[in-house]
Amino acid sequence: ILRSDYAGSRACESCHQDIYRAWDTSPMHRMTRVAKTADIRAPFDGRSFRFKDDSVKLLQDGAERFVAITSQSFGNHVYRVTRIIGGRYREDFAGVEVSEPRASAMIIKDPKNELVLPVTFVYSPPSFRLKGYSVMVAERPGMKAGGVWNQTCIFCHNTVPYFSSLLGELVGPSAPGYQGEVVDSLLPADRRRVLTVADAAAVVSASHDELRFLEASHATAPEGVRAAEPGASRVARALDATLRATRKDFGASHLVEVGIGCESCHGGSREHTLDVKKKPAFAIRSALISAQPSPWEARPEGSARARDINRTCARCHQVLFSRYPFTWEGGQRSGDAGGSHISSGEARDFLLGGCSNAMSCVACHDPHAADALRKLASLQSSAGNGVCLGCHQKLATGAALAAHTHHDPAGGGAVCINCHMPKKNLGLGYNLTRYHRIGSPTEKARVEGDRPLECALCHVDKSVEDLTSAMERFWGKHYDRSALAALYGDLQALPLLATVTRGKAHEQATAIAVLGDQRVASASRIVANELVNRYPLVRYFARQALERIAGRPCDVSLDQDDEQIRAAVDQWLGAAPN
Repeated sequence: ILRSDYAGSRACESCHQDIYRAWDTSPMHRMTRVAKTADIRAPFDGRSFRFKDDSVKLLQDGAERFVAITSQSFGNHVYRVTRIIGGRYREDFAGVEVSEPRASAMIIKDPKNELVLPVTFVYSPPSFRLKGYSVMVAERPGMKAGGVWNQTCIFCHNTVPYFSSLLGELVGPSAPGYQGEVVDSLLPADRRRVLTVADAAAVVSASHDELRFLEASHATAPEGVRAAEPGASRVARALDATLRATRKDFGASHLVEVGIGCESCHGGSREHTLDVKKKPAFAIRSALISAQPSPWEARPEGSARARDINRTCARCHQVLFSRYPFTWEGGQRSGDAGGSHISSGEARDFLLGGCSNAMSCVACHDPHAADALRKLASLQSSAGNGVCLGCHQKLATGAALAAHTHHDPAGGGAVCINCHMPKKNLGLGYNLTRYHRIGSPTEKARVEGDRPLECALCHVDKSVEDLTSAMERFWGKHYDRSALAALYGDLQALPLLATVTRGKAHEQATAIAVLGDQRVASASRIVANELVNRYPLVRYFARQALERIAGRPCDVSLDQDDEQIRAAVDQWLGAAPN
């Protein structure tokens, strides 16, 4: 887990050539790219993107690319692009401020502070969007560069020593948060792994080594750490100093590797490159610290390998994005957090579910390349049930499956993941993706805490009472009607329509997307109202849903003021053919 343990992905190529070639061009590996040498799809050809009263222009001079911002509220600024972030659905950019869009321009701010730039290029359809509007942030007044790249995006999108990601967990509840840290505190108590210091002197020494590497201290113990201090105090101070230096000073020059490398998942593998008999491990294997499995993971059934792989994926795919306060299961991010509603929280969500002890993420996903579309399609059909039947063998026959699901065993209602991993999360392409907390649509927390009822994702024409009564009849459940009435207003309401008018933003977006996919014409007006939703991400889902309902493009620009949007959508609705 220490910097000295890492060898870099190039050391893996000679022995693992096929895997290396597949990984080298994968979206995950290309998650961060150096702008000068990157293959970039965004058009830096002088075209502009306008947002309200502000605009940006994308320019190129030689090998250098620039983003020039003109803002009434935040002033005019020019940035030379240094980083390309992402590459599967979109490209984001980071850069340093310069005097003009010329290759010879002077940097006018601290070059270590590469700022996240306020424009995103979306691949499908090819278009620009304000950076940040892929998550639940509130509407913004104009365009300005955002946070410092090396303090916001760097850990999960690149290869860093795992020790750096564990600092917050080792320091404890008093630790300030930072991007890319391991966040077991956001799991329920029975799912939290416990890290303990196994060798105090070694942890202090490792902390000092990392501090020196970050050039954040002298070549001695950090200020306030004294050799005569008790061991626990000395460790706490050393870890805290290293954590604070990491949050402030960790930059591109401190990466093990730009982008997601082999060792992001397999751990520091220098020993393996020197002696192939010493295999890398997904679990923490260190003399410095020990990792005790959570009570859930310590149960005798299941697979230790699966648990270790899932923990590895959750190093990055653990995010409850932005300051948006709500989670699934009626939870709050700041308290008893449920599952995430958006991309990049999938592995943490999987750890919340019932199968994380027995099945790993790689049962469905290729960790070394983009998932094959044919395989993904198969998983979403009856053939995909085979993944689940390895454990749930009693459901292998058609009769057993029909009795369990109360649906035709050959139809979509008997495809395991349609009910146990429903499409209700907000994908980066304004499509719904699967919620990875494997559970049941009949769970009380979901039925009484979330909108819409998950059965309504398919049964769009059934009322709240229809669906609730069916779940009670089929599966012997009982639900509080007063709780349901508080959610939907009326038990005879259609859950999707009521969710759009009464729900939280993430619930609204889910319902809107389904109404669009099902082309529910009666929903046009209430969906159109959400083109001025407080959360811009919901607006994009609403516009796409309107297009699907109407079967024609919705040319309403979401980059203008709310009153302009309202006028434009009224005109668009009025122009509908008879």
